[in-house]
Amino acid sequence: MLKSLLLSLLLATALCAQPDQKVQDAIYADAVTDPAGHDFLTRLCDDFGGRLTGSPQNWGALERTVAELKTLGIEARLEKYQMPGWVRGDDELTMLTPVHRRLRAVALSYCQPHEPFEAELVDIGDGRAEDIAKLTAPAGKVGLLSPNTSVPRGQYETAAIKAGMRGIIWINRVNGGQVLARSGSFQGQPMIIPVYNVTQEEGYWMRRLLERGQSVKVRLHTRSYCQEVETANIVATLPGRTADTIVVGAHFDSWDLGQGAMDNGTGTAQLYALAKVLKKHAPLNERTIELVWFNGEEQGLWGSRVHAPTIKDRPVAAMINLDMVGFPLSVNSLGYDDLLPLLERYNASLGEKKLKQGVGNINWFGSDHTPYQLEGIRAITFGGIIPPESVRYYHDLADTIDKLDPKLIPESTAAIATLVYRLANEPGLTTTRVSAADTEALFRKFALETRMKGVGLWPFADTAP
Repeated sequence: MLKSLLLSLLLATALCAQPDQKVQDAIYADAVTDPAGHDFLTRLCDDFGGRLTGSPQNWGALERTVAELKTLGIEARLEKYQMPGWVRGDDELTMLTPVHRRLRAVALSYCQPHEPFEAELVDIGDGRAEDIAKLTAPAGKVGLLSPNTSVPRGQYETAAIKAGMRGIIWINRVNGGQVLARSGSFQGQPMIIPVYNVTQEEGYWMRRLLERGQSVKVRLHTRSYCQEVETANIVATLPGRTADTIVVGAHFDSWDLGQGAMDNGTGTAQLYALAKVLKKHAPLNERTIELVWFNGEEQGLWGSRVHAPTIKDRPVAAMINLDMVGFPLSVNSLGYDDLLPLLERYNASLGEKKLKQGVGNINWFGSDHTPYQLEGIRAITFGGIIPPESVRYYHDLADTIDKLDPKLIPESTAAIATLVYRLANEPGLTTTRVSAADTEALFRKFALETRMKGVGLWPFADTAP
C-alpha cells in the first residue's frame, strides 16, 4: 500500500512538472489575438517619446510601466543603479566651403562639449590605422568615415587621435536623409574627439567634392555632455514551485531621436504582453520566471551588466533576450548545443504554427544576453523579421510607433510565451553553469573576441602566441 502511494505521488509530481499542451495552446491562442501589448507600447511612445537612459522621459516611462503591470496583478520593482550617462545638446555640424550649409548630423553618445572649431575634411575610408597613417598631413583635420566600415568603434578613433585629427564624420548606412544614433563608448568614457553621424546624401556629397580635389571645410560645435545618472531596471518575479529560474529580458531604453518603437519598444511590449498572458494561463510553474526590463543597453549593456551578477548564486536554467524581435521566424540557442533538443521539441509543439526557419545555433554579440553568458548562464534569442520599409529607421528620428504592424507584438508574443512556458516546466532542464573556459571557447568559436575586446567587454586572458 505504501509503495503504491509513493509511486502515485512520484507519478503526480512528474505529470505536473512538464508542459501541458492544452495550457500551451491556450497561451498561444490568447496572445496571438490580444492587442494589449501594442496598445501599451503606443501609450508609452506617444506619452513619453524616446527613452534615453537617465532622462525624465525614461523615468516617466519606467513609472508608467510599473503602474500598468500592477493593474495586471503583477508586482514589479525598480532596481536602481548609477551609470555613466549622457545628455544630448544642440550639436552643430556645418559645411563652410565650398557651400555654406548646416548639415543634418548627430553626435555619438559620450561626445563632450567643446568650443566650436573649423577644420579641413579628409577622407579616411574605412578608418584603418594603416590607411590613416599614410595620409598627408592629417593633423588638425576632420576625417570622413565610410558608412559600412568593418573597423570596430574605438579603433578608428584611436588611429585618428594618434594622427592628430580633431574629429570624425561618419556617413550613414541608409539614404533618405536619415541619421544613426550610436554609443561612442561601451565603458562610458568621455570621447577624446567628437564623432558625428551625417546623412548619407550629405556625406557622399562631401566625399564627391574631395574626390574631385576640392577643399571642404567644416565647423563642429558639440554641446552634449557626459554626467553620472541614476536609472533603474524593472524586475517582476512570477514565483514557481522551485527556486530554479528562467530569466526573460528586454532593454527598455532607446535613443532620444525618435520614439524607440522598434528598438526596443518591441521587446518592452513583448515582456508586458508575456506577463499578462502567463498571469492568466500559467500563474504557477515548476520554475520561477523573472522578467527584467533593462536600462542603458544602447550605451553599453549597463542594465544587464548590473543585473546578471546579482543572480550569480541563484539556480538559473536559461536567459531569453528579446531585442528587436519581429514576426518570429526562428529560435536561436546561441551555440549551446545541449539546448538544441529542447528547442526542437518546442518548435515541433507549435504544430502548423512552427517557426519557418526552425532552430538556429549561432552566438552573437551586442545585446543583453552577453552579460549572462559571461556569468555562465545559457542564453536564447529569437530571429524575427521587422519589414525592411520599417526597420530602415533603426536609431533614427522616424523610429516611431506608426512603423510597427499592430499584429507584430501579438504574433511574436505568442511564440515567445509558449517557449517561456515550456522552459518553466520542462523536466530535466539543469541549472549547471557553463565554465569560464567553455564560455571563452564559445565566443572564440564564433569569432567574437576582437569585437568584444574593442569595446572592453572581453574578460578572458589573452592566449599565448
